[in-house]
Amino acid sequence: MAKDKRPSVKNEEQYEALRDQGYSKEKSARIANSDSSKTGKKGGKSPKYEEWTKEELYDKAQEIGIENRSKMSKEELIDALRNH
Repeated sequence: MAKDKRPSVKNEEQYEALRDQGYSKEKSARIANSDSSKTGKKGGKSPKYEEWTKEELYDKAQEIGIENRSKMSKEELIDALRNH
């Protein structure tokens, strides 16, 4: 029987809590593995996606490999980036 593979995580409790909230395995592991002493409590200083141009959103989507981005509206790009 195939074993359910999941990423190795540093903070198992945080990982499980994030999974329970509906986060993907990848995103949960990325957050649980972050060094909390070096990460900000309220996130980075980047502007909200709504303040980005559609071209900037498209470029970011391309950078992280979101498919079908060329057919997306600005709102769809924002949603895809937030849920990646």
